[in-house]
Amino acid sequence: MPLPSLKEQFAQLIATPSVSCTQPSLDVSNLPVIELLADWLGSLGFVCERQEISPGKFNLLATYGSGPGGLVLAGHSDTVPFDEALWKSDPLKLTEIDGRWVGLGSCDMKGFFPLIIEAVLPLLDQPFRQPLLILATCDEESSMAGARALADAGKPLGRAAVIGEPTGLRPVRLHKGVMMERIDILGQSGHSSDPSLGHSALEAMHAAIGELIGLRSQWQTVYNNPQFSVPQPTLNLGCIHGGDNPNRICGQCSLEFDLRPLPGMDPDMLRAVIREKLFPLAERYQVKLDYAPLFPAAPPFEESAEAELVKLAERLTGHRAEAVAFGTEAAYLQRLGCETIVMGPGDIRCAHQPDEYLDMSLLQPTVRLLRQLIEHYCLSPVASV
Repeated sequence: MPLPSLKEQFAQLIATPSVSCTQPSLDVSNLPVIELLADWLGSLGFVCERQEISPGKFNLLATYGSGPGGLVLAGHSDTVPFDEALWKSDPLKLTEIDGRWVGLGSCDMKGFFPLIIEAVLPLLDQPFRQPLLILATCDEESSMAGARALADAGKPLGRAAVIGEPTGLRPVRLHKGVMMERIDILGQSGHSSDPSLGHSALEAMHAAIGELIGLRSQWQTVYNNPQFSVPQPTLNLGCIHGGDNPNRICGQCSLEFDLRPLPGMDPDMLRAVIREKLFPLAERYQVKLDYAPLFPAAPPFEESAEAELVKLAERLTGHRAEAVAFGTEAAYLQRLGCETIVMGPGDIRCAHQPDEYLDMSLLQPTVRLLRQLIEHYCLSPVASV
């Protein structure tokens, strides 16, 4: 089967759902996306290894060339959930609008993979002195389980790694950590006409939210790092579910929230402070309260400003390496011995939004930049920066 065009690759990946979500009803397998990528890359001579991380969830590691070192071009194969009614076009169909390719994952970040393929195509007839590794992970948007499994396995990948999250093709060497947490409150339902018949989980959750907002204000007063465009830690109340009818005292309520600590803020310390604030509420409201992380905290990331990869990316792009507020899988690849940066096309401000898009003017600059990186690390691995 011939390799689809760049645009058709975008279209097929976007048309293949791969939502990862902490809500099981919205979560789906990413295997169809992994199989598409493996078919395309396998047809080009890449050796493709699928790694099952959990039922229905897979990583793909595709390798061209052999030996130690080389370059890792990495991205996640999943997307966030989407509100179809808020999109102006079908989120699972690639649509060209005003010079933009619009579709779920076009920017964050299925579109990175066709651009890698486009970059490497004219180089495949040359000898690769060190390998090119293309990594597609699962569940970055919910638990980072795919990248965490790679890091826990400890198998070295490459000399350098570029994660193609949307940065407007500016190199990023520093970002915040990611904590996603849940609070479950079990009260006692009863007839709403007599409050003494129950214990409202919803009212207890209201108090818990007040404590979280208070902690957020406190932390944002104490912690500040001007390297970030959002210099304080953030805490986002992401989703809440509870109760079933207006005339029943709410018997159960659950909240999931997202905390983005700055480098230097210890997740265990933050969780201890949260517990200290929450657990007195159980006695006050006569409810059962459970607080736990949805997954182990994704650590903050920092690559040395003097690293070869950072210097090379700065020279190729003309931009000094930056810090960003969002989290990525970079720290996990760094644990495997890779100098690591985050750098890809697109604007993070349109990610996780209706009408997500990738500006078509970034397509060829991205291809050109990726080709230069491949040439440096795989075709001429001893070249100086």
